Amino acid sequence: MSGARWAVFGLVGALAGGGGYWLQHAQEGAAVAATPASVLDASFKDLAGQPQRLDAWQGKLLVLNFWATWCPPCVKEMPAFMRLQQKYGTQGLQFVGIALDTREEVAKFVADHRIDFPILAGEEDVAVYMQRLGNGIGALPFTVVFDPSGAVRHTHQGEWPETDAEAVIQSWLVPR
Repeated sequence: MSGARWAVFGLVGALAGGGGYWLQHAQEGAAVAATPASVLDASFKDLAGQPQRLDAWQGKLLVLNFWATWCPPCVKEMPAFMRLQQKYGTQGLQFVGIALDTREEVAKFVADHRIDFPILAGEEDVAVYMQRLGNGIGALPFTVVFDPSGAVRHTHQGEWPETDAEAVIQSWLVPR
């Protein structure tokens, strides 16, 4: 791994440990004004190495969760996200995880933990994209909710309790 990659991982890890908690309260519930073309035009590789465009999920209530295998709060919230995906997937909810890790590390984690929603992986490009969505310090986990038109409707810094996540999801689901 290059020195630049280690520097990004070190910075993100240090900030996640110290800075993520206070930002959780500052950003919780905030609606971010962003146009769909400006935020969903990114792509990341899936675990098979194939690029996946985020706008492929436009039309759904898209929840992007930025995480890493080495991040304890990230790992802790994964089972809740799987339960919410199971519960609301037929109503238009789609969780997508974007890991700040190598594909090899993420693939092993996904297999070991039986993650059942799409997981993408990247390194420096993930940190840059998180900043684009409002995660100025790069702390993990970081979660962004997009409405079906692709507009950012909610961001959450830090571990997201299941009941809080479910309340936000329910508020943005389109009744079917």
